[in-house]
Amino acid sequence: MESKLFYKTQRELATALNEIVDAYWNNCVSEDSLMQSVSNMYLNNPNKILKQEQFTTILKQQCGKRRLEVVERILLLTGMLKDQNTIVVKAGS
Repeated sequence: MESKLFYKTQRELATALNEIVDAYWNNCVSEDSLMQSVSNMYLNNPNKILKQEQFTTILKQQCGKRRLEVVERILLLTGMLKDQNTIVVKAGS
């Protein structure tokens, strides 16, 4: 599965995240490929993924809680997020 490095909109990025996580859940891509893709998306588009230490509203709406839990865990495992507090299930989410 091929993913871009840079995304024009948050919706485009959300669609790409959905595709890679769903492909992993359907055993179409490896765990390493999933982690690499999510890491690359975050490295090159951090402001489209997080705002004020939370996932953006568009990502929450488009991706849903389960997918964002996977994304968050990958970012924690790869050291891209330092905070161990969950960013998906904060008050007001």
